[in-house]
Parts: sequence; structure tokens; C-alpha cells
Amino acid sequence: MPPTPLGPVEEELAKARAAYRNRGRWGEDDVLGTLNFVDDAIRAHAASLVRRGRSFSLAADTRGFPPGRSGGVADQDAARPSTRWSTAVSGAGHPGDAFTGRGVLLDVGRAFGDARGELPDGFPVLEEHLRDTAEAQGATSSVRRGDIVLVRTGRLGRARRLGEWGGYVDGNAPGLSFTTLGWLHRTEIAAVATDTWGVEVRPYEFAGAAVSPLHRIAVPDMGLPLGGMWDLEVLAEDCAADGVHEFLLVAAPLPAGGAAGSPVNPIAVK
Repeated sequence: MPPTPLGPVEEELAKARAAYRNRGRWGEDDVLGTLNFVDDAIRAHAASLVRRGRSFSLAADTRGFPPGRSGGVADQDAARPSTRWSTAVSGAGHPGDAFTGRGVLLDVGRAFGDARGELPDGFPVLEEHLRDTAEAQGATSSVRRGDIVLVRTGRLGRARRLGEWGGYVDGNAPGLSFTTLGWLHRTEIAAVATDTWGVEVRPYEFAGAAVSPLHRIAVPDMGLPLGGMWDLEVLAEDCAADGVHEFLLVAAPLPAGGAAGSPVNPIAVK
């Protein structure tokens, strides 16, 4: 499914910024953004979801990955890409304790992909895909205010299966459509993460040149943390087996003051 070209990128960005802007919603000094939607009651409910006590690390094993894009780094292992959050924070650092709550897996790859549950590169995950996946998976997939939503496309699994890490990092990929910004804003979720390198679909859905258009609205204007390179394969198999797609999720980033992104080892517990 090729991306549908949208209008001129700067016009679309301006419209989205006006429609989905959260700046000032929680005060001028706020560093939490949409993590403000998570409260103690939501975290207590998330803890109650643990039934079996089985935990899943959602951090990608980066052995075999090419070095990251930092270039010229003596220790190339340190430059290797890793599972991460991208956030809009100030010098106060990452609000790590806020990244705990109800996680929900939307396995779009299994719902709309091939026999392996993999979406093709360039597949834009639309709002209808997210809604239909949640409906097909059942009641435990309902998306609620304050949730951390995980979207599986199967792209990391394919990269691992084929050993083509370069394409995973720099090539085309399935991912969230720019048009999902309305859904991301309306549902008042706390954060969203995927198993792709860049979260959003590549190539981008604009006729002209564009660079990370969804990031340019979601992170600085909406205040929505975006997670990239999350390994959702084993968790997805377990969710498909027991029919439960909700869980306690603890995904605190490193407390790196002033950073706009941080590695994370997310843990889901069912």
C-alpha cells in the first residue's frame, strides 16, 4: 500500500500544529507533556493487570546492527542504535517515573500483514488500522486515556530474520501515518512506541521533500513521547496466545538532563 501524497508539507504541518498543540496546557514549566494523562489511579490499575507474573524485555538486541549515525565515534558500539524514547524535555531531564502505566499492544502486522505478520515497507498505518486492530483483538485492546500504546508492524522481526539491518535503519518502512496525529491527540494516550526505527512511515506521505513530519508535531507541539526500535515479537506471540493485549509497562528512560532522547529497557509484565 503506497503512501497517499498529502498537501504541501509546510501547510500540513501548520494545520496540524494548530489542531493538536498542547503547549501551555499543563503550564509553561511543564516537562511531562502527554505523560500528564497518567495518574496514580491509572498506575494502580496497570499493576492489577499482572496475573501470571511473566515479564518481557522489549529492548532490541543491537548485536549485528550497523553503527549509528553519529559518525566518527571511536567506540562504535556506543554509537550503535538502541531502543529509545524521543521526547520534548527541558534541562530538568527526563521524568522517568512517569513512564509507568497500562501498556496496550496493537498488533497491526498480525491484523493486516502477510502470513508472518509483517507489513510491507511504505505501508502507512492509518487510524482505521489502529481502530480495527483493537476491535479484532478484543476488550483488552481498548485504548484509554493515559495508555502507552505499542504498535507492532513486524519490521524488526523481518530485519532480524533477513539480517538486513542497514535497510532497517536507513530504508523505507511501515509506520504511523501523519494522518494518525488526530487519533493520537484525541485518545489522550500518554505515549506511543513501535518496532520500527523511525516510528512513522517511510517514504513520507508528501509529494515534496519532508523530514520526520509526524515527529515535528507529536514531540514538540503535542508533547507525545515516541518510542522507536522496540522489540515486540515475543510479547506479541504471548498476547496472541492468551488473547490478552494489556499489561503493566515500566519504561523509564535514563535521567539525562536536557536530552531529547534516551535509551530505555522497557519491561512489560502480564
